Amino acid sequence: MYLDHFGLSELPFGITPDTSFTVLTRSHQEALNTLLVALNSGEGFIKITGEVGTGKSLLCRRLLQALPENAVSAYLPNPYLAPRTLLLALAEELGVAVDSASDDYHLLKCVNEALLAYAGDERPVVVCIDEAQAMPLETLESLRLLSNLETEKRKLLQIVLFGQPELDRKLAEPSVRQLLQRIAFHYRLGSLGREEVGNYLAHRLRVAGYRGDELFAPRAVRSLHRASRGTPRLLNILAHKSLLAVYGEGKHAVLSRHVRQAAADTEGAASPGWW
Repeated sequence: MYLDHFGLSELPFGITPDTSFTVLTRSHQEALNTLLVALNSGEGFIKITGEVGTGKSLLCRRLLQALPENAVSAYLPNPYLAPRTLLLALAEELGVAVDSASDDYHLLKCVNEALLAYAGDERPVVVCIDEAQAMPLETLESLRLLSNLETEKRKLLQIVLFGQPELDRKLAEPSVRQLLQRIAFHYRLGSLGREEVGNYLAHRLRVAGYRGDELFAPRAVRSLHRASRGTPRLLNILAHKSLLAVYGEGKHAVLSRHVRQAAADTEGAASPGWW
């Protein structure tokens, strides 16, 4: 690959969420602040939405890292589950010993007793559900019923939903209108601005070990912003392919023509324009 060519210790533009490469963009920081305020307020449901590739999974991981040490967390990356299966998955994530052969009543009772024990120890329980737009309506409704578990003063668990805009349309269904009314805090992740793209590229290169001169020319940065529309995942793909193009030429600076080559080879990329 091009690591030695550019003096890198690792690939700077991978598409797997990695908190070590986190860039504090305005949108992500506002979203994280919203989450922390909502959780500190004891709200039962919180919703974060964003288009594909805007960094919802990364934000979820940042949130889990930012929780207090005494917090109990559960992470469900694939919520396309039947209501009972979701409850079993939640029990497993929370470390609750349950008999999978138990009926729904006793299964819910075990989870409730465990949550009460955590509440007695003043340990908040936070459940993060990624790709929440994939949840069946009946599972969403069972999640609402689960959120009814509470003491006289506080909810026994707080649930954060991360999903694509389709989640909003699903929550607009009449059958889950009660759940929608319980979402007191929500935030919509946006794309990167043109100025943020340059900072984003430079930060990830520094984390990957780059110590040379400016690698992406200003026109290349503008082209990347246009081609990616400010979407971080697409920006990573285009930046990676641009570096491959430069490496193939044996050079050390990314120009706008390299971005055009990358965009032509990438599904979903917009035209970067001719500079």
